[in-house]
Amino acid sequence: MSKGTVVVGMSGGVDSSVAAYLLKEEGYDVIGVTMQIWQDEEETLQQENGGCCGLSAVEDARGVAQTLDIPYYVMNFKSEFKEHVIDYFIEEYKAGRTPNPCIACNRYVKWESLLKRSLDIGADYIATGHYAQVDRLPNGRYALKMSATAQKDQTYALYNLTQKQLSHTLMPVGAYTKDQIREMAEKIMLPVAHKPDSQEICFVPDNDYAGFIEKSTNQKIEPGNFVNAAGEVIGQHKGIVHYTIGQRKGLNLSMGHPVFVLAIRPETNEVVIGENEDLLATTLRADRLNFMSVEKLDGEREVLAKIRYNHRGSLCKIRMVGEDQIECRFYEKQRAVTPGQAVVFYDGEYVLGGGTIIC
Repeated sequence: MSKGTVVVGMSGGVDSSVAAYLLKEEGYDVIGVTMQIWQDEEETLQQENGGCCGLSAVEDARGVAQTLDIPYYVMNFKSEFKEHVIDYFIEEYKAGRTPNPCIACNRYVKWESLLKRSLDIGADYIATGHYAQVDRLPNGRYALKMSATAQKDQTYALYNLTQKQLSHTLMPVGAYTKDQIREMAEKIMLPVAHKPDSQEICFVPDNDYAGFIEKSTNQKIEPGNFVNAAGEVIGQHKGIVHYTIGQRKGLNLSMGHPVFVLAIRPETNEVVIGENEDLLATTLRADRLNFMSVEKLDGEREVLAKIRYNHRGSLCKIRMVGEDQIECRFYEKQRAVTPGQAVVFYDGEYVLGGGTIIC
């Protein structure tokens, strides 16, 4: 007897491919879907070496579906991707913030849009190859649990999922290590068993964010002044979209010692430069909050907070300071708290919630 119908988002990589295999083995009726999100097919051709968005993703995913003997489709999500990911990415950089497009893509495209379409066609669940686990807690709420392998854990990039989305989500890969996933792929002779993981942001394969923004907006990025904390001009920058908080490389400033980006001021087109110790902070504020393991935060609470994807996490106390604003006070100083990035709070192995860093 079937456990239900699940639409698996297949990127053409080994993780989502094994996710489809595991769910079929567990007794689900599995449908494979690749999300077509690119605006320009010529751009897509740049992604032939393992990205989640290119033409190779479709061919590889189709080959896996044939091997697993499951139905396979390509669904068009170009307009959703442009609105929620590309437009957001551009506007955040222009506003002097550092966006996290993968988090936006997860919430609004890979989940919101794919889930709606999947439910519309009669599916019960969607699934991905993310390294995370979904649990229903004693309080009735759904929450992400860290994966079996901390090295590959992807809960940070998924903190913004809603209760409805989580209730219809399966993540079978989260119970395994990457090595175990590759071993499974080899054992069942999947054609993508040794395909490398994608690294860069999929729609900027050359990592030239500024070039992508200029091309997408047909607007030249204006240069401006590097200034120190006292407001004194110490050089010229190439345009604020070239920089992020904590950056040292590529500044081309002859200061006689390493200096770093402390702040970005879009209103005056200035980039503030200073010393490494100036980047250290013990507090931050965040908004655009999403709570997961709890419905809301009452009082003060001690949690582990991650301020970027590869941050190991640090203990802090959090409390609400507005209807949609939270304050986080760390016990130890944190380097390069970056507006626009996510801060994600963990209560043990579970994601309590998170938000977007303001300052």
